[in-house]
Amino acid sequence: MSEHRATIDWKRTTDSFAYDDYNREHEWRFGSGIAVKASAAPAFRGDGQSVDPEEAFVAAVSSCHMLTFLALCAKKRIVVDAYEDEAVGQLAKNENGKLAITEVRLSPRITFAGDPPDEAALAALHERSHHECFIANSVNCDIVVG
Repeated sequence: MSEHRATIDWKRTTDSFAYDDYNREHEWRFGSGIAVKASAAPAFRGDGQSVDPEEAFVAAVSSCHMLTFLALCAKKRIVVDAYEDEAVGQLAKNENGKLAITEVRLSPRITFAGDPPDEAALAALHERSHHECFIANSVNCDIVVG
């Protein structure tokens, strides 16, 4: 249906290429012309001033859920004024003993124009958003809303 591309650009800036020495900073470039400074997470010798892949993964899960939720609300004529989510991803060993994002916890705070949906309707919107989210359908970690 569609193709999505990113260019990842890294160049060594250190004399040594020992694990403790080489730089982790790199750049992500997208077709839109946007460039993002990226690095490993600080726990893996990243600079702490750039987006790391784990953060980007969590943001992608949260963003996709939100965009799907907004689309569903718009189709149901439920007007959303604001949506904020402080999503958290857990990096842990999976069932195979490998490090993986094993859970992403979404904590959306949504402001509706007019009367908000009741709890059951809101839960149903989030459940459907989860099942229709492209990113959620592409990963195998748990994604929890609440």
